[in-house]
Amino acid sequence: MTSGQKQILCIGSVLWDVVGRTSVHMKAGADVPGRITRLPGGVALNIAMTLARFGLAPTLLSAVGQDAEGHDLVAACAALGVGTDHLYRSEDLPTDRYMAVEAANGLIAAIADAHSLETAGARILQPLSDGRLGTEAEPYRGAIALDGNLTLTLLEDIAASPLFAAADLRIAPASPGKATRLRPFLAHGRGILYVNREEAGHLCGTQFDTSRSAALALLERGAERVLVTDGDRPCCDADAAGCEVQTPPEVMVTRITGAGDTFMAAHIAAELDGADRATALTRALDAAAAYVSGKTEL
Repeated sequence: MTSGQKQILCIGSVLWDVVGRTSVHMKAGADVPGRITRLPGGVALNIAMTLARFGLAPTLLSAVGQDAEGHDLVAACAALGVGTDHLYRSEDLPTDRYMAVEAANGLIAAIADAHSLETAGARILQPLSDGRLGTEAEPYRGAIALDGNLTLTLLEDIAASPLFAAADLRIAPASPGKATRLRPFLAHGRGILYVNREEAGHLCGTQFDTSRSAALALLERGAERVLVTDGDRPCCDADAAGCEVQTPPEVMVTRITGAGDTFMAAHIAAELDGADRATALTRALDAAAAYVSGKTEL
């Protein structure tokens, strides 16, 4: 970390994204031409890469195998300015992968294989307790971006753990299917949640028409603060002090995977830079719009 850079820990999935994209519309069973790419990914790594682009010093806490894919991934992270010194490197667990298919009509399907991360469990958090990054008596006091690819049991432990009590904790669910794993943070009123409208619905067991109604419902269920996105519709940042609602810029959407991670990272970077609430939300929406339009990379 160079002088002046702010450290932030990124905890969660670090893997290879295998993404197939086509410019035509698709339906189930379709076989169409397109491009298939392999890129460094996973929610925690996507956030870390964007934070590095904004001049911060992200450090990963995750599990990466000692296989060839793992060595390639660690080298790619280092080249992108992302710290890997505290990764849990297992000889017995393969490097995780994510596979998605995107078409002109949106995300068609995706599968996240984060079994190694789930198997590693609390071992990825050891630097927070053994003195390298903190201890229970002197917990880590910086910013942490946490994703919901961890097991429910481990997330429950984190929500109540003294190791996280002093941190500026920012939390994302990883996917709608894993959104309910974040309920312990509602129960403990800890951390800032970054969810989309669908994920908010899963957390609350209902459906919402707007990001604002979703955000207010999450506050009622115990959230300390929440940011709810809704694609190209208005986004809401809400806490006990009130709501900030803004509409994203209009852009031509060329990709989807990673947009939410870009939004979260840009928002964190803006607030760590001292931006006020409205400015931070604007910067985050602008960054996400630039990403989905293809103007910037993670």
